[in-house]
Amino acid sequence: MSDSILLTQSAYDRLKSELEQLILVERQEIAKRIQEAREEGDLKENGGYHAAKEEQGKIEARINRLEEMLANAEIGSADASDGVVKQGLMVTCKLNGSENEFFLGSHEIFEGTKYEAQIEDGDLDVYSPDSPIGKAISGHKVGDTVSYFAPNGKEIKVSIEKVATFEF
Repeated sequence: MSDSILLTQSAYDRLKSELEQLILVERQEIAKRIQEAREEGDLKENGGYHAAKEEQGKIEARINRLEEMLANAEIGSADASDGVVKQGLMVTCKLNGSENEFFLGSHEIFEGTKYEAQIEDGDLDVYSPDSPIGKAISGHKVGDTVSYFAPNGKEIKVSIEKVATFEF
């Protein structure tokens, strides 16, 4: 993960509230469900026990992710676009001859906003600064052409066409 993750104050507050809910309420509830399932006896064939343990794993993973994000959070909004690619901006690139527009940052910044549905529907793409393309283009400016290697090993050339401020 990069050194910091850009979050608006409202996104930070929302994630902090979710973390508190998970730690103070849901963690205790799942522990109680596991204990009740244990008291039923044979754990090998106890579907309630296995479902509760799986849910516990998901809750703990989300707690860990939220703690990491909040510890590395930078509160604010993206700087106004100066033509240099950085976290929190909309980027338009040419990849393999076609133009792609996306937000460079974290999906979590959009949770609970009017943009969340656009992301789920595929109408707004979000790439992490830690993704291969994010690492390749960060710090470069409009007009630059860079390349990176996709996870399949293929080299991909990217031409940066436009960098714009995203209005929340």
